[in-house]
Amino acid sequence: MPLARSLSVTSLSGLEEWDEEFDLEDAVLFEIAWEVANKVGGIYTVIQTKARLTAEEWGENYFLVGPYVESNVRTQVELIEPTNPALKSTIDKMNRSGCKVYFGRWLIEGSPYVILIDVGFTAWSLDRWKSELWENCAIGVPWFDREANDAVLFGFLTAWLLGEVRGHTPPHILAHFHEWLAGLGLVLCRQRQLPVATIFTTHATLLGRYLCAGNVDFYNNLAEFNVDKEAGDRQIYHRYCLERAAARCAHVFTTVSQITAIEAEHLLKRKPDIVTPNGLNVKKFSAMHEFQNLHAQSKNRIQEFIRGHFYGHLDFNLDKCLFLFIAGRYEFSNKGADIFLEALARLNYLLRVNHSDVTVIAFFIMPARTNNFNVETLKGQAVRKQLWDTAQTVKERFGKKLYESLLVGQLPDVSKMLDKEDFTIMKRAIFATQRQCQPPICTHNMLEDSSDPILNCIRRIGLFNSSADRVKIIFHPEFLSSTSPLLPMDYEEFVRGCHLGVFPSYYEPWGYTPAECTVMGIPSISTNLSGFGCFMEEHIADPSAYGIYILDRRYRGVDESCNQLTSFLFQFCKQSRRQRIIQRNRTERLSDLLDWRYLGRYYISARHMALVKLFDLHPLLDASGFRYPRPASVPPSPALSRHSSPHHSEAEDNDDEDERYDEDLEAEKDRMNIRQPVALPFKNKAYTVYGANGDGATTEKN
Repeated sequence: MPLARSLSVTSLSGLEEWDEEFDLEDAVLFEIAWEVANKVGGIYTVIQTKARLTAEEWGENYFLVGPYVESNVRTQVELIEPTNPALKSTIDKMNRSGCKVYFGRWLIEGSPYVILIDVGFTAWSLDRWKSELWENCAIGVPWFDREANDAVLFGFLTAWLLGEVRGHTPPHILAHFHEWLAGLGLVLCRQRQLPVATIFTTHATLLGRYLCAGNVDFYNNLAEFNVDKEAGDRQIYHRYCLERAAARCAHVFTTVSQITAIEAEHLLKRKPDIVTPNGLNVKKFSAMHEFQNLHAQSKNRIQEFIRGHFYGHLDFNLDKCLFLFIAGRYEFSNKGADIFLEALARLNYLLRVNHSDVTVIAFFIMPARTNNFNVETLKGQAVRKQLWDTAQTVKERFGKKLYESLLVGQLPDVSKMLDKEDFTIMKRAIFATQRQCQPPICTHNMLEDSSDPILNCIRRIGLFNSSADRVKIIFHPEFLSSTSPLLPMDYEEFVRGCHLGVFPSYYEPWGYTPAECTVMGIPSISTNLSGFGCFMEEHIADPSAYGIYILDRRYRGVDESCNQLTSFLFQFCKQSRRQRIIQRNRTERLSDLLDWRYLGRYYISARHMALVKLFDLHPLLDASGFRYPRPASVPPSPALSRHSSPHHSEAEDNDDEDERYDEDLEAEKDRMNIRQPVALPFKNKAYTVYGANGDGATTEKN
């Protein structure tokens, strides 16, 4: 099969046998998660982005099941009557029995059907269902844990729904449960012996997250933990029991990465049957250079914010300024904010002693408890706007005088074009920019300033945005929004405007943040303890050549890892502008690797595996050896054919060519390269593609 730029799921090898042996019209798929139409965490992104592909595969037989949250439904869901008679009968029966179940379409790509259950309306059954859970499963849930109570209600209602549906729908029912909050429904399906094929996916183990947050040497002691004691000490034993029971009862158990598979095997006492990596819906631009143009536009907007934030202390060149960022939940150690700050302090020292003219601005986008914007930060943006208005006023006056001079046929006397009033206006504006204090570190007023981990670490390392520092820090303790009066940008726009994403996580089952960077053509740093980092190490021979830097946090001490991160950052700062442009080109070419069109095969295989186990269908599809095509314009592997970045030259430092020109030049080189055989740098496999017209052959060698 010749490799093409875009490969549809239906053209993947092995799926033809599925179509011949098993008709999906004889099956119905329910995907159950607390994050269906309810944005709580990263699982929401998984389900939302994967829905289009799954809806295309299953059509009218695909239903998402989640909790009814009125505020979310108003904006995300169109409530309609069920089109399936069996499902309509089931929902009507449950509603007559004292439940509130809603049906509609989720207003996302693919417009999948959703069944939303109001768990609060059925709270009167909580004590009875808790007693049943204790009698049948020996799991006790304390009254004060509201989240666990919701999981009990949601689990029993989900099992009730599946039990009612069983009598009316096609003979094969498949139920896919995500995380412990939905897992009880799976346990009840097995306990009640419902003929439903079940899959359980854990995106992160409960106990693993708690242990890592407690600064435990987690990965080197996985086999040594007394899991029952550890869960009890952290008062999550009942949650742990729900999670472990779901993992053990499922026909097929999956997790999102190999590193989490190892964790699950030790903590949940079951080895996952298959790893299902998380993907994204990748949108390709018709013009190859368009993502570079978007980077330039977003970078300019960030620069405007920087001009206001550092007013009065803008003693560095914005054209030689690099924007780094870390984003996610505020888990100081788990997300690697601690090691990032320490590396920034060491980077600051290296840049100063080497007399570098590069300035690094590191953004920390992590939500914390605040009461409002920092007054000094808001003032900075107001001063910037005032200076802009002053410049526009003087420009208009200057332009009018210039026009009048040209009208009378005289060359203007530049020394007389600006009069005393113009100078007075400009002096007043300059006087207004004088600042006695340093630019603020935090953009908001923190409620717990004295105990905040990031602020305390900044105080320890002494990075206070002083003029002598080559590394500046901006802590934005709130998610980004286009309606913000401070930094009016969506997260996607902000990421596109940055130069490097830094995610040195200690505990990161997958890592959507570096994946999103890759899709947008932004280089990133992740670790070999993150699912994304392990995935890239497995499938790419030389990730760093493509702007994917993998930090070793598994086999090195903290200080060694910090030195390695500092080295990555320092080498990135030494790149020329042209080198960064070419690196972004290469990073963006890996986006196909993270497309659901490819990664969705693992979920297809997991669903098939579950149907085989319960209904004894034809032999199982094998998801191993999946081939990841690369974009048609990709050059030969930098790891094999040339340096990961072009050789540095002094001429490039003074190169004022715009980014679009550089992109076109690089694309033209790529078009020339693909006319020759291309060696794809995937480990343990050798693929050769001949020609740019699709003709050629594919070979595999172990």
